[in-house]
Amino acid sequence: MTPVRLQPNLVDHFYSGGARIAALRSIETTSDHQPEEWIAATVSRAGEPGVGPARTTEGDVLCELVAADPQAWTGRNLTGGDTGVLMKLLDAGQRLPVHVHPDRAFASHHLDCAYGKTEAWYVLDVDEGAAVHLGWTEDIDPGELARRRDGQDSDWMLDHLHRVEVRPGDGVLVPAGMPHTIGAGVFVAEVQEPTDFSILLEWSVTTSGREDSHLRLGFDVAMQAVNHHASATHELDRLVLRASDGGPGLRSVLPAEADPFFRLDLAVARDDATAEIPAGFAAVVVLDGTGALDSTDGPTPVTRGDVLAVPAAAGDWTVRGEAELLVARPASTEGEA
Repeated sequence: MTPVRLQPNLVDHFYSGGARIAALRSIETTSDHQPEEWIAATVSRAGEPGVGPARTTEGDVLCELVAADPQAWTGRNLTGGDTGVLMKLLDAGQRLPVHVHPDRAFASHHLDCAYGKTEAWYVLDVDEGAAVHLGWTEDIDPGELARRRDGQDSDWMLDHLHRVEVRPGDGVLVPAGMPHTIGAGVFVAEVQEPTDFSILLEWSVTTSGREDSHLRLGFDVAMQAVNHHASATHELDRLVLRASDGGPGLRSVLPAEADPFFRLDLAVARDDATAEIPAGFAAVVVLDGTGALDSTDGPTPVTRGDVLAVPAAAGDWTVRGEAELLVARPASTEGEA
């Protein structure tokens, strides 16, 4: 099997953005509120089964291909089109709401799902001074947070979250349970567990309301997924991997704490220097340059803006040429690199 090219998969949303995605991908948006593209997605947006799943350039639905032959696509005995990972491009034209994602234990108990939604961001571009907000600056009383949530006190929430300025090349891990938001002017590649579970603490900046904000569990239950404890500066330092220069090859762009959930690597090929990627499912975005992906069935030419899904049956593969790729993969299993 060879890597499969994917169609554009823009998602309409309540928040504005999308111009940077269109520029990278050399595609056109149909509105100024298409700030996300779901890359090699085999899951759907919450409450909208037809929104999210990726298609190949030949029109096949990727999750159906994976479900029909999970061993070939993932190298694992997964079901239902599960690949173990979801990747997105996210171009925030405005600040996202303050929200939280549940962890695996909560999702298993309350949502009948093995995955929570730990996620991470690799910063592709930013407006000057742009930032994300991540983790409480002090311990938060649950009753106080509930009152601020019900009053939609956005200023209070932002004042009690760490503001972290980011720059291109930074990798930021967002553990499940941690309150967070992405600021206007931040363009990221996001890798996450393959779900669409979000608990909105701040719905007033969205098109949703209170009843759309607690995963249909009620806030008494949903707030059990929220971490109310302060995130110390040294803890945040472990969650942010600052940009660094690197030569050709394959290197992780995320803190090591992401490894139990997913992997996101930068694969760089230069002249005769290649990047080697071990067999397994991968979602790929070509960030720059031109080159080829060499797999067991031959080369697949690639150029800036291409998006592909690589099946496990492609075997170990190599990036060559003059190219930079982002490679999202599920967490490793025993014996896998």
